[in-house]
Amino acid sequence: MQTASPRAQPAAGPAPKPKLLEQVRLAICARHYSNRTEKSYVDWMKRFIIFHHKRHPLEMGEAEINQFLTDLAVKKNVSASTQNQALSALLFLYQHVLKKELQWISPAVRAKKPKRLPSVLTKEEVKAIIERMEGTPKLVATLLYGAGLRLDECLKLRFKDIDFTKIQILVRDGKGQKDRITTLPASVKEPLLAHLRDVYRLHRKDLREGFGRVVLPFALAKKYPNADREWAWQWAFPAPTRYYDKEGKTERRHHLHETVVQKAMRRAVLEAGIGKQATPHVLRHSFATHLLEDGYDIRTIQELLGHSNLNTTMIYTHVLNKGGRGVRSPADAL
Repeated sequence: MQTASPRAQPAAGPAPKPKLLEQVRLAICARHYSNRTEKSYVDWMKRFIIFHHKRHPLEMGEAEINQFLTDLAVKKNVSASTQNQALSALLFLYQHVLKKELQWISPAVRAKKPKRLPSVLTKEEVKAIIERMEGTPKLVATLLYGAGLRLDECLKLRFKDIDFTKIQILVRDGKGQKDRITTLPASVKEPLLAHLRDVYRLHRKDLREGFGRVVLPFALAKKYPNADREWAWQWAFPAPTRYYDKEGKTERRHHLHETVVQKAMRRAVLEAGIGKQATPHVLRHSFATHLLEDGYDIRTIQELLGHSNLNTTMIYTHVLNKGGRGVRSPADAL
């Protein structure tokens, strides 16, 4: 009696290729770009595809990119920085995902980039705004002005990035994926220590409840499986509530959302009766300008701000409180 032969197992074929946008996300992740960049790039790629009636990007090239960029400038009337962001997203798509060489994108109508000076507050205005803020937003605003931080840089600080002994802050993976060291204002040391003691108690409470994990940068979570529970890696400015991480299948605590600080500062600006455009980023502009006023070297300020090009820092020399670059008007001699 013959036994039935087992059914032949089909040969394992190659894994299916990820869809286009998933390939984009993998390429962005491999280069350690921020979540904000990923979201922006994916959005521009979707708009590009929809603009050309959902044609696959491999079927298109320089001509279609030019048409899209021209439409943004002529019909959508976007700013130069917005158009450049769209171009960067499409260049990333073709160079790093589709591996398709493109010729120089020149025929497109480019949006004009206006030459504007940054808005800057006086020292008295900064004081008036910060005095009308309270709690964590006030502490964040003081660091933005006192250390020249960008808002997202401040909110992404972890406990180990703040050195109370050397009186300095280590900004990790800032704009352009650069690390830098900036000053820790002496006036904020005690309030910040008191704040971190409260954060530590919150972290211990999360641990007792079986949580207390944060997202770690890059692949550190795999290399150090328990590091995301350690105090050194916790956010200096955590969100008041936890969120559910679908990928990690656990509850985590994210850092404070930037809108909390933006709204608090907006209220303080209105209460102070200041008529200037004063966002949290203006505090960084004011930090640089006031250092120049106090006689600090432009190279030192460049290093504190993390600018790659000195020309970027030089713009603050034009917004000092000296009309006409310090020239004395002949009308004053009448």
